[in-house]
Amino acid sequence: MIQELTEDNLSQLVKDSNTVIVQYSASWCGNCRIMKPKFKKLASENENTTFVIVDAEKYPESRKMATVDNLPTFATFKEGSFKNQVQTNKFDVLKELVDEVTNN
Repeated sequence: MIQELTEDNLSQLVKDSNTVIVQYSASWCGNCRIMKPKFKKLASENENTTFVIVDAEKYPESRKMATVDNLPTFATFKEGSFKNQVQTNKFDVLKELVDEVTNN
């Protein structure tokens, strides 16, 4: 399942879902646009995981849940807790992060 945040409520989503993977992005970010279809592909392959796209400029509280100092940043949460994150525009690095949280 994939969704785009429409309000600053990532913390509630993380509490309500077992495994959450977040793409922090911004409308002006070219690498974010490049990674979005790859992120969606991984979402379609991991049906028991919640994938969320967060506009890092619009939702500051959600942004604070990870260290977002470069875009795109991808963060993983499991059982309500932050697990890991990467800042990348490479699919294999993102896939490694996803596999790390979905295979454990």
